[in-house]
Amino acid sequence: MTYVTRMVVLILMVIIPISSSSFADDGISADFEIMLADLTSSKFKKRTQAIEKLVKINDKRLPLVIDALLHSQLHYRKADKLVAVLTEKTGKDYASAVLTGESLGVAISSEWKKIIISNRLRTTLRDALAMIQLNDENATIRKTAVDQVLSQIDVKQLAALEKRYKIEQDDDVKEKLNVAISTLKLKKNEGDTRNLIANVKDSVNPSVRQVLAEVIDNVNDKETKNLATKTLAKIDQRVSQYAKVETLFFGLSLGSVLVLAAIGLAITFGVMGVINMAHGELIMLGAYTTYVVQLWFPNLIEYSVLIAIPLAFIVSGLVGILIERGIIRFLYGRPLETLLATFGVSLVLQQVVRSIFGPLNRAVESPTWMSGVWQVNDALALTWNRLYIIVFAVLVFFILLFILKKTTLGLKVRAVSQNRTMACAMGVKANWVDAMTFGLGSGIAGVAGVALSQLTNVGPNLGQAYIIDSFMVVVFGGVGNLWGTLVAGLSLGITNKLLEPWAGAVLAKIIVLLFIILFIQKRPSGLFPQKGRAAT
Repeated sequence: MTYVTRMVVLILMVIIPISSSSFADDGISADFEIMLADLTSSKFKKRTQAIEKLVKINDKRLPLVIDALLHSQLHYRKADKLVAVLTEKTGKDYASAVLTGESLGVAISSEWKKIIISNRLRTTLRDALAMIQLNDENATIRKTAVDQVLSQIDVKQLAALEKRYKIEQDDDVKEKLNVAISTLKLKKNEGDTRNLIANVKDSVNPSVRQVLAEVIDNVNDKETKNLATKTLAKIDQRVSQYAKVETLFFGLSLGSVLVLAAIGLAITFGVMGVINMAHGELIMLGAYTTYVVQLWFPNLIEYSVLIAIPLAFIVSGLVGILIERGIIRFLYGRPLETLLATFGVSLVLQQVVRSIFGPLNRAVESPTWMSGVWQVNDALALTWNRLYIIVFAVLVFFILLFILKKTTLGLKVRAVSQNRTMACAMGVKANWVDAMTFGLGSGIAGVAGVALSQLTNVGPNLGQAYIIDSFMVVVFGGVGNLWGTLVAGLSLGITNKLLEPWAGAVLAKIIVLLFIILFIQKRPSGLFPQKGRAAT
């Protein structure tokens, strides 16, 4: 070996370890690419071995791969075996390369093949992801990891939890770790059982309840059994209370939907005396407006709902004005004929939508800030979309109340509804007020459609599911009274949800309907009847 050759070898021996070390420090492993390539194998056994090796590699891209595998989003391109994550947005799949993070644009399904895993591997992946997340910098992610380990009641992870507990700085995470460690020790029958029970007495986690039930069945010491029984009873009582809170929340969210759907009808039916059977279709148009916004602006999903709200108001409002100017204005004072005419309009609008968008339901994607749940604790979770809809319904109500009570349009609407002849004599253009009032009620219906698009699929028959409920809310609350609409909508929503656990969804609706019929028999004007000239 010459002097030059020796020098080259010596330099390489120095450079290679340094570069390898820096490569590892960046959280990137050379073995990661090899194992990733093995996932594209047609042999299931080879894919299984690759995953089992992959979860042991220290690489910052590993959580992305595990999450994609668990959600069936990991694919490889048939042409070159490139592994990528496919995520759906507005009905299309978008690919992103795992190794480089490069966006590959829209993925044609025929060019990609999904990487299939078994249920046993899913358990392995969940455990591996939990262990990775247990040491994440984000405290929220660490909490999620602890919850994942606790939900599996996997005693094999006890050592990892205890190791993390010694270095954990966040008080909330440390408390969760203490509960998880105590629960797993109770499961293993390791340590002082009474102290461990005391550690978990404030938790409402289902795994804690399960392990306490096992302790009660298996422990021989009478005092320990009594302590476990009392602790479990207190936990069950708290869980029951949280269940009632959750039922109340779902009742309020259903009531908010009913208020949004009925508040526009409270104007057209309550103030103008028009039985508008096309009101449900105006709600549907608002929902389809949201779908179209997402279809046209796929990169603005986060803002699509905010963009759709004014657009839905304009679209449904203009359609409402066209209905009023084209049909309704010739039928004032003839409620039965307005009912039949608007029923025909509803059928026409449904068919128009079917012709444009097709008969199938369309899915509207929720923005990230409206997705997921607010996990108050292990027994209570509130969905963000319903929480936002409750707030939105109250906001719409007060804006509409302000318009009717504090603006010139509202003053003219009230004047025409109370004494049309006198209002005309004072120079109020009654025809213009009629059109604007109907347009306002229709626009609010469109806004309700935007909210409904975040709870259910959008289809031609969407409005039909809410038209009857809307009339029930208006009549029950008091015709033409916005406060009555708010109280009636929330009351009916909460009542429905309270009845559902023991009566079922269908029977609960029937009971509510019978109650309203009996109530109207005794009090025909509703909860908040109009007074003065407006009552005539």
